[in-house]
Amino acid sequence: MKNPVRTLWSTIATLFMLLVVGAAQADEGSAHALVKAATDEVMAVVRDAEDYAEEDPERYYSEVMAVLDPVVDFRGFARGVMGPYATRDRYRSLDEAGREKLRGQLDKFTEVMRDGLVRTYSKGLLAFGGSRIELTDEGDEAAGERRATVRQLIYSEQTEPYVVLYQMGKDRSGAWKLRNMIIESVNLGEVYRSQFEASARRLEGDLDAVIDSWTVQELET
Repeated sequence: MKNPVRTLWSTIATLFMLLVVGAAQADEGSAHALVKAATDEVMAVVRDAEDYAEEDPERYYSEVMAVLDPVVDFRGFARGVMGPYATRDRYRSLDEAGREKLRGQLDKFTEVMRDGLVRTYSKGLLAFGGSRIELTDEGDEAAGERRATVRQLIYSEQTEPYVVLYQMGKDRSGAWKLRNMIIESVNLGEVYRSQFEASARRLEGDLDAVIDSWTVQELET
């Protein structure tokens, strides 16, 4: 029997990619429209990737990265994962040297998270076997708001569909960005934040060591 959590993880990997592949077709409008626009594109992405990903994985990761960068707030996600170590209050409490160091740590961790997430999700995308995907009504998305949650249902071998919540936010230019995901009540950002804080405690607050040792892991049962 397939591990349902790992099956879900592969599905979410695909949905994460599904979201951003359609972004070019949904530059304007609601967050819901951005997600909806991507649905018809995902299988074409899978087919194209299968043509070269196994023989040239670095090319695959690079092309995935190019798609993700414009629509995922990697820096905001990385800052959230660092939690209390990267808050505005902590930044303001530091002297200029400390602030410069923290900016450098956030820059480095953003790249580490970006690379790890893209590789994890890209591998999951290739393993995806296909599922029926539905969006719920966008009535909960208020006009003019800068934050929105898009709810998606994923039907697979399980009796009940998986529920995924995309937490979206607008950047300073007004473009929607993916900020976080909640998978069957599991908050992805919080999972990684707990991992970061546990590592920071183990390494006695040495953030450089935490970042150097960081890996993006699959969800486990």
